[in-house]
This record gives sequence, structure tokens and C-alpha cells, in this order.
Amino acid sequence: MNNVTNLLEISNVTITAPAGCGKTHLIAETLRNSQVAKPVLVLTHTNAGVASLRSKLDRLSVPSSKYRLSTIDGWAIRLASLFPERSGISADALSLKNPGQHYPLIRKGAYKLLKESHINDILKASYSHLIVDEYQDCSFYQHAIVYWASRSLKTCVLGDPLQAIFNFGSDGLADWEKHVCKHFPIHAELDIPWRWVNAGCETFGRWLLEVRSKLLSRQQIDLRKAPPEVQWVKLDGNNDDHAKLLRASREKSPVEDGGVLIIGESISADSRYRIASAVHGAVTVEAVDLRDLIDFANRFALNNDNALAEITAFAQNLMTNVGANDLVTRVQTLLRGTARKEPSDVERAAIKFVQEPRFTNAVELLVEINKQSGVRTYRPAVFKACIKAMQLCQSNANLTFSDAAIRIREQNRILGRPLPKRAVGSTLLLKGLEADVAVILNADKLDARNLYVAMTRGCRRLIICSQSSILKPTS
Repeated sequence: MNNVTNLLEISNVTITAPAGCGKTHLIAETLRNSQVAKPVLVLTHTNAGVASLRSKLDRLSVPSSKYRLSTIDGWAIRLASLFPERSGISADALSLKNPGQHYPLIRKGAYKLLKESHINDILKASYSHLIVDEYQDCSFYQHAIVYWASRSLKTCVLGDPLQAIFNFGSDGLADWEKHVCKHFPIHAELDIPWRWVNAGCETFGRWLLEVRSKLLSRQQIDLRKAPPEVQWVKLDGNNDDHAKLLRASREKSPVEDGGVLIIGESISADSRYRIASAVHGAVTVEAVDLRDLIDFANRFALNNDNALAEITAFAQNLMTNVGANDLVTRVQTLLRGTARKEPSDVERAAIKFVQEPRFTNAVELLVEINKQSGVRTYRPAVFKACIKAMQLCQSNANLTFSDAAIRIREQNRILGRPLPKRAVGSTLLLKGLEADVAVILNADKLDARNLYVAMTRGCRRLIICSQSSILKPTS
């Protein structure tokens, strides 16, 4: 029953929270009405989740003095950094040069610090309560961190097992029944689809709650019985499908200045980039590890003979109509003095970079490419992070481009990112976000959890592209 009004009045329990049933609003209202002297520690999993929650807190005018908001990993890093000897975490691990290896080490270090009661008094002195959002996504060690923190702080966790889509590799998800419910018993389940009620689409929201029940019991979903807000686009498995996916991705919001989330394949980033590059106004949502930038920073060297080819090829992966090979060939012609036409602004910037290979000139070249007519940056998060990393290198000659890129990446993790009006991503990247319209590009390929996450992103309209109107997702 949706009868919970204040999370600070309950302790060491779980609130089951289906998508769009007011979980984030409940957290925000709890904080706004809080009368406790110390701030509430609020943890979630992703920077997108942090940004979304912070945005709602700001809209409700919740004073920042009432809470401290972070990702679980971000808080673990803070603990390990403040107590490196007791947590046993090295400076190398805290550098996060190898996230896949270092994050599990940091989680274990924070868990060790909490389990051994080294900082119980500090926690009690710093916070009044602990609230953890999206708890279904906790890895085993993240759950251990929260459990041992709950020995010092009154704790409430909120989550939905059907939305557990993260994969932590060796640090697997905590089992909902064996771990979560054992340590934090179920107190209540939210059951009013507020996301759709507030959009004037309650019937749509109620249908999605029925979908959730069917998916939990491994039943199929018949789109022919869906409410009018749901549109099915039939795919035939041939070359015409791409054009259909593009048309679906261009769907307009039914409200002015409304948002659209385009949900592509998780295992094929390139397919999502193709959609984003072909749909005007579409922007990709990037993974927080910014892998393409880190890889580029690791291999790029100013004084290499192929530096111009490297940087223009990188730009071509972020923008439309760059023509990297043609630009390199044209610059070579200009440098030989055999060109008949005068150089353009971007060609002058490229020549300047070749003749004076500095990060200042590299930034100027990228900016000039971005300014060209017909060029559109559809991966702005990577582009902006690259510019910032290069500018860091300009101001600090002792900083490598690789280290600068890692530093900017970690800053982005903390700051979060604004959601574009037409965003392209996977369920993993768009989870926790919402818009007026959601477009699922290949629904047949999604398992039950990813399908549910995808179907609940849009509050006014849902477009599902699949080969069959009856979805039979695997569990």
C-alpha cells in the first residue's frame, strides 16, 4: 500500500518502489519536511540518478543543509580517501585508472572500515539518517557498506527487483530475498503511478503496473491490448527496419519543449551512435567511464606524425560531416604549397596544430571543426570532457593528457549531467530518467527487466519497435 509519508519515521526496512510510483518525490518530501538537526545521507547508484534527485530537491526548494547526496561508490571513495590506512586502499586504487579493478577494491575497503566500527562515532556525528535509492542495483559489497552503516544510522532503502539491470562483474548483485529483505524487511509497496497520474495518463500508468505483474510472473505482453498512449511499430527484419527506427526516433513530444528518450541496444554503442547522428537534435547519453575519451587520451601524442589524423578521426566519432580523411589530405596539400584554393578556418587551425603541436592548438582545431556549417556534435559529453582535459594540460605542463582525462571523468561522475531534450542511450544509461516520450528501438531483444525499465521511461507516449506485437521476454 502507498501509505508511507515520511521515511525518517521508519528504520532498517525496505520500500518496494515500482517505476514512476513516487519514490523520488517521497524522498524529496521527506527531506523537505525533515526537522532533524543533522543532514540526512542520501545515496543512489548513478550520477544521472544523483542529478535527477538533486533537480527535484531544488524544485521543491529543499535546503541543501538538510541532506548530503552522493552515489554509493562516490561515498565509498570519500571514506577510503579520508581513512586510507584503515581502509587499506592505496593511492593507485583511488586514482581509478582501472575502474573495473579499482572500484571493487574501494568498496571492499569502505566495507572493512565500516564493519570494524572505526568510524561509527563520525557517522553518528555527521548524519541523522541514511536513505538509499535504487537499492535493487546494489552489488554485494555495496549492500555490505549500507548494512554496516545501518548499524550506526537509521536506514531506509527503496528499490524494485524488476529494475535490477546493472552488472558488477565479480562483485555481483546482492540477492533481493537472501540479502536485501533479510537485512531490511519489506515495510510497504508503493502502488500509485504518480508519473502518469501527474501527466494526465493514469490509465497508461495502471496498465504498466499490470505489465510489471505479468513480467514478474513470466507472462507475455500483448501490445494489442495496450492503451492508446502506446504505439507499436512493426519490424520485418530487413533493410527497411532502419528507416522505421529513424522515423520512430523523430517522434515529437505531445507537449511543448517536452523530452524524448530513445532506447537502443545495450550491446551495440555504434548502433546508438548511428541513430543519434541521423536524427536532428538527438544527443547520446554516455557511460560514466567515458571509455572512448580515455582510450584516445592514452594513445594521442602531440608530436606523433599521425597526430592530426588521430584528432580528426576522434572528432569524426563525435560529430556529423567532419570528413577526417579529406581534411588531412587537404592540409598536406596546403603544407606542400600545391593547393589552389585558400584554406578555410578549420584548415588554418589544422595547419597551426601541425606546425605548433600544442594542446592550445588542438583545442582550437576541435572548436573550429565544431563551428563548421553542417557539423553537429551528437556526443557532446565526450567532446566537452576532451576540451576540458586538454585545457588542463595547457595550464599544467606536468599533467599527462591521460591523467587529465581521468581527472575530468571523475569530476563528471560527481557533478552529473543535464538530460538533453532528445536523448539516445541504452536501458542502463537511461535508467532512473524520465521524459514525455519513450521510444524502444528493438524491444524483442530485451529481457524482462530491461523491457520494464524501457517501457516505464515515458509518461505520455510509448513507441515500441518489435517484430511481434506479443512480447515474450526472457526472465
